[in-house]
Amino acid sequence: MAVRIEHLNKHIGAQHVLKDINLNIKDGEVVGLLGPNGAGKSTLMKIMVGLWRKDASLQDGAEAPTGKSGESRVEVPQTHGYLPEQNPLYPEMYVREYLQFMARLDGVGKDRVETLIERVGLTPEVNKKIGELSKGYRQRVGLAQALLSDPDLLILDEPTTGLDPNQLTEIRQLIRDLGRDRTVILSTHIMQEVSAMCNRVVILDHGEIKADRLIEEVEDLEELFRSSTLNC
Repeated sequence: MAVRIEHLNKHIGAQHVLKDINLNIKDGEVVGLLGPNGAGKSTLMKIMVGLWRKDASLQDGAEAPTGKSGESRVEVPQTHGYLPEQNPLYPEMYVREYLQFMARLDGVGKDRVETLIERVGLTPEVNKKIGELSKGYRQRVGLAQALLSDPDLLILDEPTTGLDPNQLTEIRQLIRDLGRDRTVILSTHIMQEVSAMCNRVVILDHGEIKADRLIEEVEDLEELFRSSTLNC
């Protein structure tokens, strides 16, 4: 499902966190939001999923923060799944129990839970408490929850942070597989993650988009990142 963002601005107090963001993502793309810590990646994702509000636009009766005209627009599919950087799980619940509980909240049947348990590789751990799982398996539980409603868009905030090398390889492959039948947007500050999982990179720094390229067109991602953020 396509995503469209036009003239998006966000202030937090006096800080201009996102500055005139314009972004169009096609159906089926796996897009990596790449940028240093504090670039605005998580803020953008929270606005996309409706957790935070964007700044008022001219049409809302406010003055455009950047002095630019044009309507502020954020168009995101209604069916989207979200995995935040801090995975909000209930450690005292068992894996299947937790996913069934979340499924009831989403109005999803038990069959969907069992399908996702198998798809994300949770079968060996399904009868354990979440608090007993490794970081990699907790990430799988979060991914399964994000997929309960079979979303057209999957938004993942730093999905591989803190994983060991084996877990990292498995989660990378899982995200690539998920991107075969839905649009995926993931954030990271690690260039190798974008190269391994994405077909498009958007470099964000100091709240601005500095580069937007297809991975196949990028000869040296490290150099593109360095040149895009060097003077910021």
